[in-house]
Amino acid sequence: MTTVLVGVDRRGVASVTLDRPEVNNAYDEAMLRGLHAAIDATEASLRSESPVRCVVLRGTGRHFQAGADLSWLSAVQAGTPEENLAASELTGTAIRRLSALPVPVVVLVQGACLGGGTGVLAAADVVLCGKDSVFSIAEVRWGLHASIILPQLSDAIGPRQVRRYALTGERFDAAEALRIGLVHDVVERDMLEVRGAEVIEAILASGPGAVTVTKRLARGLSRTATADWCFDRLVVEHSTSRQSAEAHEGLNAFLQKRPPAWAPSHR
Repeated sequence: MTTVLVGVDRRGVASVTLDRPEVNNAYDEAMLRGLHAAIDATEASLRSESPVRCVVLRGTGRHFQAGADLSWLSAVQAGTPEENLAASELTGTAIRRLSALPVPVVVLVQGACLGGGTGVLAAADVVLCGKDSVFSIAEVRWGLHASIILPQLSDAIGPRQVRRYALTGERFDAAEALRIGLVHDVVERDMLEVRGAEVIEAILASGPGAVTVTKRLARGLSRTATADWCFDRLVVEHSTSRQSAEAHEGLNAFLQKRPPAWAPSHR
């Protein structure tokens, strides 16, 4: 079953749509591979006579993206260390490749964007959200951590805000997301497509070569240009933490709808 829908219009605008509305577009291996395939297709188009000039990422249903599918995470957690490493690499590389795409990436966020979904926003060039949107970097709530998206998040909102929201797992609203720089504009939910169309037109009105060079140079000055050795270390830390006793307790507590052992309400 296809969970990432891809289409390109005559202007060279690629639409990439996360399509698991029944689980609020929570990502699993299939969705990650679908995102990689969309990135592959975009990169291939740049070597053709009909290059993509802009990528627009959306989610179907009430919410843009609910982070990782915890049922999938539990299944990965029960696997071998090698399988856990592969899962973390698949996830982290998708965000890294999205950030490195030579063309602008625009994200339209309706409803919630949680956990790893915030890494997608931080990797994008322009992010618009609805006034009713909510966000969280929630991995610590389950005894996990967001290591593989910390470079992108640090670029987007700064280390100081990462140290707050990635440590507390707090939810924050659209106004706070705008204040700290996770999103660029906040509009009524039903105006997302209208405002998105305006941003796309502005991109298409710019020289494609100049846009590509500008993005490359700007990214080169940022934390997202993480060296391979550093990224590899983050992947190892991410996969190792998933198989820790703390992560086992955190995921089990969530699936069993109870507080984890470390929560004050558990005592």
